[in-house]
Amino acid sequence: MRHLFAVLIAAVLAGPALAQSDEIEANIRAQIDAFRADDFTTAFTYASPTIRNVFRTPENFGMMVRNGYPMVWRPDSLRFLELREIAGNLWQKVMVTDDQGRVHILDYQMVRLEDGWKINGVQILGAGDPAV
Repeated sequence: MRHLFAVLIAAVLAGPALAQSDEIEANIRAQIDAFRADDFTTAFTYASPTIRNVFRTPENFGMMVRNGYPMVWRPDSLRFLELREIAGNLWQKVMVTDDQGRVHILDYQMVRLEDGWKINGVQILGAGDPAV
């Protein structure tokens, strides 16, 4: 009986974290879908105000992504890894396989705003092991 109670408590506590994770993954996927369609205006809406202020226009943002993050602009596949909190910020680790089969590990910093989760930056952590 105690075990069942512990499992139920864990499920209730994990509920909001799972919903948060689902929302974050959905936003990252939606931005990448917009990149795939060369819809930089829509992709720009998933960026935080800080990122939008840096790049000013969807065109500038799109040029930066095409040149600096080609694996995000034209990924072959995505795999969401762990979501974690570091120094009060949420980071979503994503394994991206590019169209040439190379694996890249990226870290998305996410911020919660009134209108939902926004991407506040992306770091390339390096190449990953395709067997992961």
